[in-house]
Amino acid sequence: MLPGLIKKHHNLRTSLIFKSIWCSICIVSLVISTRSTFADDAIPESLPEEPRVEKPAYEQTCSSCKSSGPDFWNQTTLTENLFQRRPCLAEQGITFDADVSQFYMGVASGGAEQEFRYAGHGDYVMNIDSGKLGGPQGLFVKLRAEHRFGESINNATGAIIPANILPDLPVADRDQLYLTNVLFTQMFSESFGVFAGKMDTLDGDMNAFAHGRGKTQFSNAAFVATPIGLRTIVYSSLGAGFLIMQEGEPIFTFTVINSTDTSRTSGFDELFANGASVIPELRLPTNLFGRPGHFLFGASWSSRDYAALEQDPFIVLPDIPISRKTDSWSLYWNFDQYLFVDPCDATRGWGLFGRAGIADAETNPIEWFLSFGVGGNSPISSREADTFGVGWYYSATSDRLSPFINTILGGVGDGYGVELFYNIEVTKWFHLTADMQVLRPARQTVDTALLVGLRAVIEL
Repeated sequence: MLPGLIKKHHNLRTSLIFKSIWCSICIVSLVISTRSTFADDAIPESLPEEPRVEKPAYEQTCSSCKSSGPDFWNQTTLTENLFQRRPCLAEQGITFDADVSQFYMGVASGGAEQEFRYAGHGDYVMNIDSGKLGGPQGLFVKLRAEHRFGESINNATGAIIPANILPDLPVADRDQLYLTNVLFTQMFSESFGVFAGKMDTLDGDMNAFAHGRGKTQFSNAAFVATPIGLRTIVYSSLGAGFLIMQEGEPIFTFTVINSTDTSRTSGFDELFANGASVIPELRLPTNLFGRPGHFLFGASWSSRDYAALEQDPFIVLPDIPISRKTDSWSLYWNFDQYLFVDPCDATRGWGLFGRAGIADAETNPIEWFLSFGVGGNSPISSREADTFGVGWYYSATSDRLSPFINTILGGVGDGYGVELFYNIEVTKWFHLTADMQVLRPARQTVDTALLVGLRAVIEL
């Protein structure tokens, strides 16, 4: 009797192994089965096992792949009902996020040119969780492709800091699709991991109310990330580093990245040919007044040899020769502090933010920088998903580089500005933002600019 039971148990385990292999084949074919291989353990011993009737492979589907009609007001992406397999892939560790941002902005008065222009940006991101796919646990892969189109308004304002950063990324005046992230991250525990590959740096200098890559919060580069590190921190290049996590958030990152921007290439030919940049960042959570917030401390240093102010998406300046200088540095700080948190939804609220920084005046056209503002979810009770922001910034031009800039642009001084935006959730996949900026350009020959416009973001 006992040998028979052992044999029966062996046959059952063998059957389960082949069924597991068959499920893996279905995953690769995007026909995913959700049947648990541990279902037999839930059968009471007193009940006899009944033979199972497996569905044909073409009828096996992921639990989240049930067909439904379009619901344009509640679906989270525009194409949610056109690609039924996307939720299935997400369960297996592959997620896709895509959006198109469109801008119609213009200088209503002042500035260098008074006109309205249309521009846009496409952002396509794929994240892969190797563990869910049956590969190494803790390995994550991030791929990002970007392109821009239309005509940027930035040179019409006369300001050095771009009034609308996104339409100039990843490469200003080029509309090709570029791969700006091929990043591998290996987590060895819940709190420590390493990363390497091609990466973009716009997600650095994180802030709860003044960040958003220029498409969900402010548009002006002064409120998206610190402009103080523009000479040492390129937009996209090869690099590596490590991170320390706490409660699901990175509290410390250390990055070594190539000091030459390689958004248009793989980056291997230019790797460290002109030096490297080192970027440590410490972001500590706080609980002032019993409400959440953060303090971020960052620094950057580059070993690059600087001989000119090259064209850069983070600054509106032509290629201007300067006195040759080896290496450059910057120090920056930011904070965000909630003043109100919705008692019914801890993810909603509004509060204060600020930034400050200094940089090497020999190589950086911005010697020091300040910004301050308020932002967060709309206080209007009937518009819970809307967001708003009001920010002010001051940018001090380097006295040591101003003579070189004067030869090209005329007199230059310090620049400052204000931005106000209100982001309306029309649907969960479509957001429309009204934006207004008043900018006092550093170029003394340019009058104060009034910039107004709209931003439309569609989640694909």
